[in-house]
Amino acid sequence: MDVISFGSVFLELVFGHISRLPAPGQEIFTDEFAISCGGAVSCATAARRAGATAGLCTLLGHDLGSQVVVEHCQREDIDLSPTAWVHRRVTGITTVFNFEDDRSFVTHVPHPPASEPPERARWHEVLRRYRPAWCYLHAGPGIQDFLREARQLGSRTFLDVSLAEAERWARDVIECVQLADVFVPNQAELGVLTGADRLESAVATAAQWGTPVVVKRGADGAMIVGPDGILLVTDGIATVEVADRTGAGDAFAGAMIAALARGAPLPDAVAAGNAAGSQAVARLGAVGPVEVEGLSTSLAQCPTPHEKEADQ
Repeated sequence: MDVISFGSVFLELVFGHISRLPAPGQEIFTDEFAISCGGAVSCATAARRAGATAGLCTLLGHDLGSQVVVEHCQREDIDLSPTAWVHRRVTGITTVFNFEDDRSFVTHVPHPPASEPPERARWHEVLRRYRPAWCYLHAGPGIQDFLREARQLGSRTFLDVSLAEAERWARDVIECVQLADVFVPNQAELGVLTGADRLESAVATAAQWGTPVVVKRGADGAMIVGPDGILLVTDGIATVEVADRTGAGDAFAGAMIAALARGAPLPDAVAAGNAAGSQAVARLGAVGPVEVEGLSTSLAQCPTPHEKEADQ
């Protein structure tokens, strides 16, 4: 398998552009809405769409979000055999509100019972069984041992991070970066990790970590930072009407991994990531709008107003 994406998944309720959030007691309407799914499934989807064989290592359960993820992966030909199932609600629920220049979120993640083994402990078993060419995962406490074992087994690791993870676990994240093959923070995340106010200073620090760092800069492309210097890559960037920035970084990562799996040099892989990121922001939802087959079937069985009149 070319890549396995490790991590949690989310059901996304995505609202199109609004001018502001409603105050208490107010209601705001938007013309655009989509149901989507995100988290670890986003990178796997982008990699598969770019031609790589992709699997998803996550936890699914008895909830609508899990149903959406399963149906989406079946349509996209993403291998779910590395995934485990539990008899409870497990998928996070994220509501995405899009503004002209940014987004805001309201998220709920069900808490696992204390008796349930940590999901990350199972990742090592998946790694040993499948030995993918690439592993995609987020940095954080406890990930260091996984990265070491992946290197011993010959699997390469593609590391990401969120702003919250960078703020909370900066030391652990940097340790993970030094054990990974590629690290793809955005500019804000790199600033938090390095403690630098200016990009130039942040890049100078990142260059000392010994791992290629690809700094995502949105419409400005991406910057490759390494011991050999700095390279700005703008190839692949397209001018699009931005609908939703959710999942653009995951799309960038998945397309980049697919290119690396084909043997592309790093600058070419970054250009492929730029193109995928541009496509992602033009649609609502991390993987784009998805349909829920069970819901569609239920709706199809409901009589239309004309059918109701005929029955009467």
